Amino acid sequence: MSLPEKIDIDLKAAMKSGDKLRLETLRMIKSAVKYRQIEKGGPLTDEDVIAVLSTLSKQRRESIEQFRKGGREELALKEEAELQVLKGYMPAELSPEELENLIGQSIKESGARGPADMGKVMRLLMPRVKGAADGKTVNEKVKAALSRLEK
Repeated sequence: MSLPEKIDIDLKAAMKSGDKLRLETLRMIKSAVKYRQIEKGGPLTDEDVIAVLSTLSKQRRESIEQFRKGGREELALKEEAELQVLKGYMPAELSPEELENLIGQSIKESGARGPADMGKVMRLLMPRVKGAADGKTVNEKVKAALSRLEK
């Protein structure tokens, strides 16, 4: 079963069960997927849907941070609940060890020698971790690993 089909089935189940938050979140996902499908001009693959989910997840994490800074805990909690629903459709997150291993492999493959080669490493690494790791976290870990090489 494809990811869009699973989302449709879960949307119907949320309607029947009366789970308002899940229903709203699934409708948001469906809307974003449909918008991306129109942009692309054809059907989406599961990878395309995961890219949409990654974008929505990133938006939720940024919103949570902003709401907490602004003292709006109730809105931050709502965003966190939406983020949990989104995570249910994304690949399992990489463990810190798995991420470190992938970063090490990408550094070796790219022949990177320091922070100036960050772009080379990220080009190899990001397709491998798509949807399974936060881009900001990956960026920070790659910077740290490359700065260790320089010394």
